[in-house]
Amino acid sequence: MSAREWIGKDFYRELGVSSDATADEIKKAYRKLAKENHPDANAGNAEAEKKFKAVSEAYGVLSDTSKRKEYDEARRLFGSGGPGGFGFPGGGGGSGGFDVGDIFGQAGQQQGGFGGLGDILGGLFGRRGAAAGATANRPQRGADVETDVRIDFTEAVKGATLPLRLSSPATCSTCGGNGAKPGTSPRTCSTCQGSGLVSRSQGAFAFSEPCRDCRGRGTIIDDPCPECAGEGVSTRTRTLTVRIPPGVADDQRIRLAGQGEPGKGGAQPGDLYVRVHVAPHAVFGRQDLDLTITVPVSFAELALGGTITVPTLEGKVSLKVPQGTASGRVLRVRGKGIAKRDGSQGDLLVTLQAAIPAKLDDKAREALEAYAEAMSEHDPRPEITELLEGR
Repeated sequence: MSAREWIGKDFYRELGVSSDATADEIKKAYRKLAKENHPDANAGNAEAEKKFKAVSEAYGVLSDTSKRKEYDEARRLFGSGGPGGFGFPGGGGGSGGFDVGDIFGQAGQQQGGFGGLGDILGGLFGRRGAAAGATANRPQRGADVETDVRIDFTEAVKGATLPLRLSSPATCSTCGGNGAKPGTSPRTCSTCQGSGLVSRSQGAFAFSEPCRDCRGRGTIIDDPCPECAGEGVSTRTRTLTVRIPPGVADDQRIRLAGQGEPGKGGAQPGDLYVRVHVAPHAVFGRQDLDLTITVPVSFAELALGGTITVPTLEGKVSLKVPQGTASGRVLRVRGKGIAKRDGSQGDLLVTLQAAIPAKLDDKAREALEAYAEAMSEHDPRPEITELLEGR
């Protein structure tokens, strides 16, 4: 893809965010659109697949801080014709081109962040460019990819191994990523000699612009690969095995190195990040490595003490309730929480909650009234009584 074609794209519009959107806003917009247009959810829908590729490309640039900075700077210079009213041919500026090497050289001196055309266009277009001495197809690391999995509470505590089915851009298996039909190879563009740029003079000015014959790539593919149409990348469905470690937390990300989008020019692929969503348990809760549970107990068990049986994720344990225990007290069962691979171990925290019966039979009522009579001289709230009597 040529410089003019990429700069002409509005990645912010593809994601539906403003140009000053935060990284979290960009990620949220991408995840929403990628989920809506994912090929797995839109089988046979060419428009959805096209949109999925567009938002993936946009996110690949805007989610990378350095790429986004370069993209914004390039759009600032070229979007409205660039300094002095010049622009790429067909852009908003004049009909001619301009020496983009000089323009970016000046921008680097003024802003301290860009040393020349190679620093900006090299990062954006996967190659280094200049009016002379440029080399084509600079290696560029593949973009990172993110997906979601849902597991139950027990799998999060004990760990699990899950199959993960993905439909995502990948190196074309037919051409190996070079874009050419098997048995053929891309050839160096004779017009630009592989630089991707051509220069021409107009009076006292020298102009550089993307080569129209190779569209700025530096190479020409005479016989495109039938699978990827010369792009070197195709959408492929693959199945990976994801190991969820014990103790994974809800919304935690797991990194699978090298499983993201393929790199360009032989560069390393990006990474795949798997975001884990944990379903809540009907009985147990979690605080870091500790498991929590609330156990209803009777008034007699709290007042007289005794032994109760409490469930764990692996079975059950007996727990002694001291005499005179207050409702809401938390008792700790050591070593019955979450165990991680590094040897750390949590506990089971048991909250005792007094169970109040909604109805009493005659025998229970008589016994409770007798108890109330026996305890009539005992004030359960002396501090409040003292405060009330003083008013």
